Amino acid sequence: MRRTVLAFIASAFLFSCSQKQSADKIYVNAKIWTGDSVNDRATAIAIKDNLIIYVGNDYTEFKGSGTAVIDVNGKMMVPGFIDNHTHFLGGGYQLSSVNLRNAKTQQDFISTLKEYAITHNDDRWIQGGDWDHEAWGGNLPTRNWIDSITGKHPVFIERYDGHMSLANSIALKLAGVDKNTPNPPGGEIVKDPKTGEPTGVLKDEATNLVFKVIPPPSQEELDEYLASAVKEAFEHGVTQICDMSTYGGWPDLATYRKAHANNKLDLRIYSFVPLRTWAKLDSFVKKEGWGDDVLHWGGLKGFVDGSLGSTTAWFYKPYLDAPTKTGLQVTDTTLLRQWVLSADSAGLHCATHAIGDRANDFILGVYEEAEKRNPDKDHRFRVEHAQHLTATAIRKFASLHVIPSMQPYHAIDDGKWAFKRLDSARLKGTYAFRTLLAEGANVTFGSDWTVAPLDPIAGIYAAVTRRTLDDKNPNGWFPDEKISVEQALRCYTTNNAYACFQENKLGRLKAGMLADFVILSDNILEIAPEKIRDIKVLRTIVNGKEVYLSK
Repeated sequence: MRRTVLAFIASAFLFSCSQKQSADKIYVNAKIWTGDSVNDRATAIAIKDNLIIYVGNDYTEFKGSGTAVIDVNGKMMVPGFIDNHTHFLGGGYQLSSVNLRNAKTQQDFISTLKEYAITHNDDRWIQGGDWDHEAWGGNLPTRNWIDSITGKHPVFIERYDGHMSLANSIALKLAGVDKNTPNPPGGEIVKDPKTGEPTGVLKDEATNLVFKVIPPPSQEELDEYLASAVKEAFEHGVTQICDMSTYGGWPDLATYRKAHANNKLDLRIYSFVPLRTWAKLDSFVKKEGWGDDVLHWGGLKGFVDGSLGSTTAWFYKPYLDAPTKTGLQVTDTTLLRQWVLSADSAGLHCATHAIGDRANDFILGVYEEAEKRNPDKDHRFRVEHAQHLTATAIRKFASLHVIPSMQPYHAIDDGKWAFKRLDSARLKGTYAFRTLLAEGANVTFGSDWTVAPLDPIAGIYAAVTRRTLDDKNPNGWFPDEKISVEQALRCYTTNNAYACFQENKLGRLKAGMLADFVILSDNILEIAPEKIRDIKVLRTIVNGKEVYLSK
């Protein structure tokens, strides 16, 4: 049904644009990569209201007495970037919370947190953090590091991948977590091997023991997080995000709907809610529809496993540095299968987090079963991350038409330390961008913000160079999986539009499409690959409206 409506709307767009009319704005003297295989290069683009009415070189017939002509001085223009995976409101919160991402030593970690606690001299929860224990050699932090410097604050700060957190003693006491608390299904309470006391580190589902006692943010706070996050997105040329939620999905969606109803939402958002709530979403869609071009919903996000950094990604073989562990099934696999099959039969869109090779094989098997049950349905199943794949899995993504929703920045980040966890045979199937594309899979790109920066330019740099952040792989980490700039651009634009059921509206610069585009400081197709990360976004345009202009 959704596909039929999209096709009808697209036809209406094209009909209206075929009538000659004066543009509101024409951007000229540009180097345009359109993403349209029929007309992939141009120098001018004309806009009427929120639609593109012309892309080409001779724009004179669209110039009227009231048309604004904007000379971009030979700069590069590309379709607006779409980010396939964010935790958007959490990202907005993180912009003003404690930042431990740059802590390279134990003392850095402690000093940064101490300074933040002193500056915020009250008893509010301290969250955020985004720490990475691999930065100081791999030793996990403990509550003993921070109890004496965090005052009255309960503290619950996440590892940057979101699959492991550190609580101080106040937070553990409020949550009722002690030496007698058992591991919940799909999670682990890390305990001191000598005393049996919790160290403060909680993994995956165990984090919910503390999350459930943290007061939820107020609506005013959520509105502030949204405003901050939208500003960050526009500064990086992001015109649409897929939100995999931070606050349980439904409060996030309510926040977006409120902003949209008040005409305060310029960013396009595809909002996902938890897979376990599929029946609630089914009822919601029947009552409220699917949303519109600015805000739409109908997507569900589930979990198979955890993360590589937290040793909770689910593998067939044990970790090299944790030989008794093969990871966690974060969700009961019987329940997960039932939810996917039920949601898909209801016409909803399923996306499932899978990191380890066994996790990916499992969810591909579930998707295959769903496709056999409903062979004529346009499923567009997504695997979020699709990080470590067997050769069989790589082929299945294409044959089953499953979308690998990947985040290339992770490759140059994880690549600094992944060899400690996995042998080279398994690492060969890690972030297999080129091979997936060669097999015909519809690879999409994003950030997983705040796990990685909300910055498509950084993601393109990562996909094209695969140079790890420690500069120890100048020719690329597993360089056979490097891809071209144009392939990376498509993964951030046309491919993402398809993954959001919007290929007839977004992802290309073409007459009849919505007017979302970005102007860059340099020609990303011609600049040396190692210089890509220095490119800046000069302007961001959404719906024909200029929402960001660099100073």
